[in-house]
Amino acid sequence: MQKKMYAALSLLVLLALMLGACGGAATEEVPPEEPVATEAPVETEAPPVEPPAEPFRVGFVTDTGGIDDRSFNTTQWNGVLRAVDELGIEAQFIQSDEATQYEPNLTEFASQGYDLVIASGFFLGGALANVAAQYPDTMFSIVDYSYPDPFGVPEGVIGNAECVPNVQGQVYKTDQAAFLAGYVAAGMAIQLDPEGPALGYFGGAKIPTVTIFGVGFQAGMEYYNQVHGTTVELIGWDSATGEGLFTGDFSDLTKGLESTESLFDEGVDIFMGVGGLIGSPGFDVARERGGYGIWVDVDGYNLLPEARDVLLTSVMKNMDNSVFDVIQGSMEGAFDGCGVYVGDLANGGVGIASFHDLEGAVPAELAAEVEQLRLDIINGVITDTGCISYPDWCPGGLY
Repeated sequence: MQKKMYAALSLLVLLALMLGACGGAATEEVPPEEPVATEAPVETEAPPVEPPAEPFRVGFVTDTGGIDDRSFNTTQWNGVLRAVDELGIEAQFIQSDEATQYEPNLTEFASQGYDLVIASGFFLGGALANVAAQYPDTMFSIVDYSYPDPFGVPEGVIGNAECVPNVQGQVYKTDQAAFLAGYVAAGMAIQLDPEGPALGYFGGAKIPTVTIFGVGFQAGMEYYNQVHGTTVELIGWDSATGEGLFTGDFSDLTKGLESTESLFDEGVDIFMGVGGLIGSPGFDVARERGGYGIWVDVDGYNLLPEARDVLLTSVMKNMDNSVFDVIQGSMEGAFDGCGVYVGDLANGGVGIASFHDLEGAVPAELAAEVEQLRLDIINGVITDTGCISYPDWCPGGLY
């Protein structure tokens, strides 16, 4: 028994030695790789961020006719709105309810640092001269007006006898367009009343930008009489004397109605009221009396849908175009201080509207004559459409 146990132990010892001899060899430790040196990151300075450009700001001050007069002020504001859409300007308007507000309203925009301040028309001329002198670094423009003005600007104030360096005027040869209207109106008056054809005129206030319509209207009528041997007459305005029919303002519709009734009572067949909204009641009178009417400043067809059946044409003063052009020029560094934008038939600054619904009533021969007259004025064949003969009733700086 002991021998067997001894033999078993010997066998175990032998197996242990064999296993030790057959064990795997020891593995060498691999030294860790040395880190590879890399260049330190280069710090770059971010490009400077340009601050957003300040918007070009335009302020517009109306006269007492208001922004919604559908004529004088509305047209100018439409030119500003076009610049908002196409040029990206910022714009605001201030409505003047009375003349004493002109200077404070202009000052409001100038004191706020507006780039360009636009004044709406003749009545603001004196106030603008004062404000422009106080803000010489601000650009100003005034529609339907230019300096010097010895009548609207007090003596001793800049603008009375000289131009204002930071003001650009905008004036229009409205007599050219009114000439065409007078010619076609004379021809149509004969159609309506062969025995005693007559045209009628009335204005809001007796100022050059209103009387110029009468000057051109009369000149066109007289040219028709000369060409056709007719005797159409004009009631309500006389270029030789400067006397005419005026309501005294641009807001009293009752006065506009009464003026039109007075003209038709005197036998006119076609009337033209120069004063924005005060001309609108006259179209009902024209319809009742079997006549026609003419609108001013803009094409009245879209503004007065109720008058389309008696609206012969419109004498257009395209102030929206001139306002836009002045804004664009000012933005581009081409502001013309002491200069004047002159709108005429050639550059589209003035014109007459289509006959629209009355196109069929206007004889083709008459329409062709009017178109030829338009070309003759543009080409210099006809040089005097009223204001050369009667400059006292027209704004300065036109011819």
